[in-house]
Amino acid sequence: MSTQTQSTTGDAANAAPPVRARRAHRPPLISALAAAAAALALLPLVFLCVQAAQTGWGPLSRLLFRSLTAHLLANTVELALCVTAACAVIGTAAAFAIERTDLPLRRAWSALILLPLAIPDFIVGYTWSSLWPSLHGLGGAVLVMTLSLNPLVYLPVKAALRASDPGLEEAARSLGLGPIAVFRKVTLHQIRPALLGGCLMVCLALLAEYGAFEILRFQTFTTTIYTEFTLAFSSSAASSLALVLVLLGLGVLAARHFATEHRGRAARASGSARRPPIRYRLGPRAIPVTAGCVLLTGLSLGVPISTLVYWLTRPRVSTLPAISTVPAATETTVLYALLAAVGATVLALPIALLADRHPGWLSRILESVALSVQGLPGLVIALALVFFSVKFAFALYQTPLLMVLGYSILFCPLAIVCARASLAHAPARLEEAARSLGKRPIVVLAKVTLPLMAPGLAAGLCLVFLSVVTELTATLILLPTGVETLATQFWAYQNDQSYAAAAPYAAAIVAIALVPSYLIGRWFDKQRGA
Repeated sequence: MSTQTQSTTGDAANAAPPVRARRAHRPPLISALAAAAAALALLPLVFLCVQAAQTGWGPLSRLLFRSLTAHLLANTVELALCVTAACAVIGTAAAFAIERTDLPLRRAWSALILLPLAIPDFIVGYTWSSLWPSLHGLGGAVLVMTLSLNPLVYLPVKAALRASDPGLEEAARSLGLGPIAVFRKVTLHQIRPALLGGCLMVCLALLAEYGAFEILRFQTFTTTIYTEFTLAFSSSAASSLALVLVLLGLGVLAARHFATEHRGRAARASGSARRPPIRYRLGPRAIPVTAGCVLLTGLSLGVPISTLVYWLTRPRVSTLPAISTVPAATETTVLYALLAAVGATVLALPIALLADRHPGWLSRILESVALSVQGLPGLVIALALVFFSVKFAFALYQTPLLMVLGYSILFCPLAIVCARASLAHAPARLEEAARSLGKRPIVVLAKVTLPLMAPGLAAGLCLVFLSVVTELTATLILLPTGVETLATQFWAYQNDQSYAAAAPYAAAIVAIALVPSYLIGRWFDKQRGA
């Protein structure tokens, strides 16, 4: 939750008696819908535990405590340490250069640093692997994931630098401290919660990634789970390893929640008044700083885009039959993304309304349950839904409905965050005024609340749409028979090393992702505290 969202919600809860009245008269329909959405979000985790319990402790312990699990855990920890440290340094340095110096063309550099978020990690891995075939293993994974994920640190650190109080830095400079000492003793302390939160987001992304690691031949939990399920047909081995992955993801999610809460308390304690930030004059140092920005954007954005352009100009030769053309796969991808965006927003709406307009123990529990999905990689959710459909609802197995349901559950937290941010900026007094005029709750919701939430709901739709378009692992597992998306067609040609044939599908994914990425960036830039 954002600092501004927390402070707005807190002020409303403490200042207005009508808020306390709303707590006492919680709408039963919204509570029931929120409980149903939270139960649906919890379904994959519950069924995964049931699947493990049915395996039995003996077989489960043999699967868990084997050398392969220790090897995967060591790979995961080593990769997380290297990539997180690199992203922390790169993201913080880039944010400081944009927000605290007089670097020329700061807005242009900021946009270029963020653009790699629109390129899926598996496409970045594909471009680097096709350009440099010997790039594989830990070194290749660290390079590709660092270039892909450093914006996850840049974004929160940039926001923290913009929101921090420059008076502390000015006081430190007046005491004779140099720029490096001021950064180490003052600035770093102010941005530490945001930096920690960004690093934990990098860890979550690493735990969930599959495509880039498979291309770079680096063995992780996701690549092994997928192999166990699709090639070895061992659901017990896949579910046991998935449990370890779930524990790691939930642990990172709990740490991120603590960091976010600490950041909110620190921001509230610092007060709301803000002065223009300090900007250091670079002088001759502008040349190496600009060179660093050129190098970063060249490697993270220039290499993938130029490689895609290169393969688009090459003859498309492949041993695979053309199952689906680019326009047909694009149409299917857009359709599923739109349905999933609507589904995730429908699941998120009652939870966001209950949490913001009727705070209490029930709303906190339901929101926490729904947000806990963030700690579950898409592979785990897809496997759990497959196990569930096979055992209890076989009519849903390999159907479009199951695929849309999986997407909706997986990306529901994104829609909740956007809806909550919009509600925090929407004055509750307008709804109270409408009710005082005798309007029914459903009319107030339709004519007052939803229009006030429209920008946030639109941002949530774009965010879920973008995530579905760039999702690979869950798509490979839940894809209905005879259906092909851009991601699956790209993956088929890439596995066949038909790089030129895969390029049009990769380019289409990037082109589609650019539009919602731009809209999301504009919306979040307006949410100064989000």
